[in-house]
Amino acid sequence: MKEGTSLSALDLTCALSAVVLWGLNFVAMKYGMRDFTAFQLGALRYIAAVIPLIFFVRRPSVSGSRVLLFGLAQLGQFGFLFVALQMGMTSALASVLMQVQVFFTVILGVVVLKENVSRPMQVALVLAALGLACFAMNVGGAVAGGIALGSLLLNLLGALMWASSNIIARQTQAAHPGYDPLQFVVWTCLVPILPFLLLSWLFDPVESRQNWTNAGAGAWMAVLYLGWFVNIGAFTLWTRLLQRHPANRVAPFSLGIPLIGMAAGIALLDEQVTPWQWAGCACVLLALCVVVCYPQWRRWVARPNAA
Repeated sequence: MKEGTSLSALDLTCALSAVVLWGLNFVAMKYGMRDFTAFQLGALRYIAAVIPLIFFVRRPSVSGSRVLLFGLAQLGQFGFLFVALQMGMTSALASVLMQVQVFFTVILGVVVLKENVSRPMQVALVLAALGLACFAMNVGGAVAGGIALGSLLLNLLGALMWASSNIIARQTQAAHPGYDPLQFVVWTCLVPILPFLLLSWLFDPVESRQNWTNAGAGAWMAVLYLGWFVNIGAFTLWTRLLQRHPANRVAPFSLGIPLIGMAAGIALLDEQVTPWQWAGCACVLLALCVVVCYPQWRRWVARPNAA
């Protein structure tokens, strides 16, 4: 299929499957943390992602330092996110707050890569800032449905580390054009395993070590879901789409991730969303719409003029 053609039924199935897998990702984290600590779940997520692929996927043709940096960024992303969830952050709100990585990526791109910020992105950054202000209005465990300040900050730190991994990926592409993304991701999954295990040994209660043998089937299913279906499955589906179609045709589907994450958290975990949190979610989602949909809207407006 040539680039620029419409999405086939198979392509739409791949896109929607990836979005659903990523959207349910946050609920799976909550299920996993019923029997595992945040650090244990982090280690198991990457162990599941590595085995058995590490025995079949060749080492990527990039420098070892870039593999290490990307892996450490992943350690920070999920380390901060898992601890935030363990502290009480809901999966519904986490699915939205993690999307702030889009705007952190822009800011880091300006600082590190000297990139320019377009007018639509400037508008989106303002909307995202308003959304964070709405979340801040509902900080405090004493408020019904409120979120703890610590969990909010840790969630945002996770988004910042996600943005850092995006910058590392861009730099890797510039230094090693044509590298295989799947090889890169599989091998970087090796990096967080030992740090997560060390963090668990240092900070988790001694009695939590029994989790490794006492965890229920539901927790282990969550681990396999996070490692195989999310880390490998969703990524492979998304990469396939990006190889066949322009990014601006694929990107709009990502707007469904926080929507599914919120719906799943409310429906499956009975999580509550306060009015301030709804307002914050609306601002962040509107900001994402501006970033993702503006290029397509601009081409749609210009099409009659071109005719």
